[in-house]
Amino acid sequence: MRTAYSVDVVRAAERDLMARLPEGALMQRAAAGLAVACAELLGRVYGSRVVLLVGSGDNGGDALYAGARLARRGAGVRAVLLSPDRAHAGGLAALRAAGGRVSGDALADLARADLVVDGIVGIGGKGGLRPEAARLADAARRSLVVSVDLPSGVDADTGEVAGDAVRADATVTFGAYKPGLLIDPAREYAGALRLVDIGLELPGDATAEALQYADVAELLPRPTVESDKYRRGVVGVVAGSARYPGAAVLAVSGALRGGAGAVRYVGPAADAVLAQFPETLVHAGPPSKAGRVQSWVIGPGIGDEGDAMADVLDSDVPVLVDADGLRFLDPARVRGRGAPTLLTPHAGEAAALLGTGRADVEASRLRSVRELAERYGATALLKGSTTLVAGAAGGPVRANPTGTGWLATAGSGDVLSGLTGSLLATGLPAHDAAAVGAYLHGLAARLAATPDGAPILATDVAGALGAAWRDVGRH
Repeated sequence: MRTAYSVDVVRAAERDLMARLPEGALMQRAAAGLAVACAELLGRVYGSRVVLLVGSGDNGGDALYAGARLARRGAGVRAVLLSPDRAHAGGLAALRAAGGRVSGDALADLARADLVVDGIVGIGGKGGLRPEAARLADAARRSLVVSVDLPSGVDADTGEVAGDAVRADATVTFGAYKPGLLIDPAREYAGALRLVDIGLELPGDATAEALQYADVAELLPRPTVESDKYRRGVVGVVAGSARYPGAAVLAVSGALRGGAGAVRYVGPAADAVLAQFPETLVHAGPPSKAGRVQSWVIGPGIGDEGDAMADVLDSDVPVLVDADGLRFLDPARVRGRGAPTLLTPHAGEAAALLGTGRADVEASRLRSVRELAERYGATALLKGSTTLVAGAAGGPVRANPTGTGWLATAGSGDVLSGLTGSLLATGLPAHDAAAVGAYLHGLAARLAATPDGAPILATDVAGALGAAWRDVGRH
């Protein structure tokens, strides 16, 4: 699992470690890891042209010491000093001793660079880049760009981008991931991530985390020799309407592939559902009369027909609310439930729930998902370029790493709702079900779009869920 810590926690760990090490040793560890990563990206160091964008903080020192290592291997290294009077003295001396130079013409050197190292701003930076730094960052985009610790101009703690920022091809971060490296919009600026272990001892109170294959494989529900369809869990689906029967079909398609033993469908689209999935159990309703379930999914495509919402929320099983169902939510009603509730809005729906604008949600995704969870006393899954999951009881927010732009297609969210509701029915806690559902959903979309990257449909995503499940299980 990738675990991300706040700036304050990382800095405290760094201070504790530096107190036990010789002066400068920690920076040398970071610079060594940075230099190795740069060398791997270059492929051939000797004769390459490297430009360092050097700010006044420790990230600038890391860049200078890494540049010295590359210069000793034959690279032509030039340092652009944004604050010459405050550049790291030891790092600058090391660069010059290794044959590197201070740039006399930054734009000309950037135009010829094979690799640019972004050491402009450290993890404590707030707001966007200043105009001169923004101009250099823009010029650097013609080359491979490696950011030191995180791209300059993004917020390390929140993932927010308040102005101009460096767009990196790769980011080499030290000691621990920072939340901004896992959460959009900043994640888009970071490129490929590489963590360099510098010996930090970190506490358990992480801010964010991202599941990896092994984590998901461990959480996947598996039938045993004593399993039957009811012991594996039954998920109830309240979805679709005369206007949107396809939403019911798509939600059921995800639910059937989510690990539960059976799916009960309640709603007006039974004929359409049975035509596609004859294994579905159907009932005219109300949900409380449909038979025993271990979870409910309600909302996809129900339109203005919210009569079933009270019936579902009165149940004593986990409930996932999505799409149209979100319009009928009462925070007090949700908070008063004895069983878990999982809300799965996209940014527009989240904005309506929070009484704010969509742009505000998209710009502050970490804050928004936490506020949703707190206001409703529920687990919140905020869909988007990086889907985020915040637990009802707090704790680290989970950022899904498998998302892809191919999921921006009609009906894909209905598939996710059914899939995640099915995972709830198997007994997974809401926080885990949401994170695993998002992971499999994103992976399925990636597999469906491979190898030619052609546009895909929501039905393609549902059809690839089995392959995603098997792919995770092999790791």
